[in-house]
Amino acid sequence: MRFGYGTNGFANHRLDDALAVLADLGYQGVALTLDHAHLDPFAPELARRTAEVGRRLAELDLAVVIETGARYLLDPRRKHEPTLLSEERAARVSFLRLAVDVAADLGAEAMSFWSGIRPAGLGADAAWDRLVSGCAAVLDHAARRRVVLGFEPEPGMLVDTIAGYERLRGVLGGPDRFGLTLDIGHCRCNEELPVPDCVRLAGPRLVNVQIDDMRRGAHEHLEFGAGEIDFPPVLAALAGVGYRGLVAVELPRHSHAAPAVAERSLAFLRKAERVGVAA
Repeated sequence: MRFGYGTNGFANHRLDDALAVLADLGYQGVALTLDHAHLDPFAPELARRTAEVGRRLAELDLAVVIETGARYLLDPRRKHEPTLLSEERAARVSFLRLAVDVAADLGAEAMSFWSGIRPAGLGADAAWDRLVSGCAAVLDHAARRRVVLGFEPEPGMLVDTIAGYERLRGVLGGPDRFGLTLDIGHCRCNEELPVPDCVRLAGPRLVNVQIDDMRRGAHEHLEFGAGEIDFPPVLAALAGVGYRGLVAVELPRHSHAAPAVAERSLAFLRKAERVGVAA
């Protein structure tokens, strides 16, 4: 396993400092959320700043995936808005295309995104039409830039399960670059199957994995051991499906103690991997 850590869990650190801490701890990659403090895609001189981050990642020997779930990047008053389902969805499409460019320039393993919550008053068919149209536009740009997309089912959003992702992929024509981002915690929260079975179901499509603990029916990202997931079988399942991408810790509400949490998390995952292999 190549373990990474999400920079959204280092929101109180400068990006360069966060990268150094994670490399020193032994992580092999980062899930880089584009945000105000971490490679702001809307600030001046994006190409220069991206190149600087790329050089730093190379110096530290860190792989990278690009995440696009910043809470207030596009709208300072409405969390995650606008989405691919909103009236103002063109702004989200434009941002995702920009994220594809950053991913291409950094040599990222994937660029990850999600659908959004269906707005009140918008019918399901209309919501799906908006989603498919937006994804197709992003896919076209990703094909030009040779970037792999990882679509994430997210609890509470229009596409919230692996089955929903498969439906969307089918409507889009099954493109090779439209892979799956799987959050292990979401599987416990939202899927009917046991978590290892979710991994095996998702295996052929996996391009990006986020990992955290969670409880059934509660979308709250928890430190390992604070939820209900048995992790050795999960990591064994990831190995069993041949997944070779990053497995990045996703704890966006733990920035207040980021270095300590990151250290504990890596120790936990390494032990769980050893137990899973030995089982």
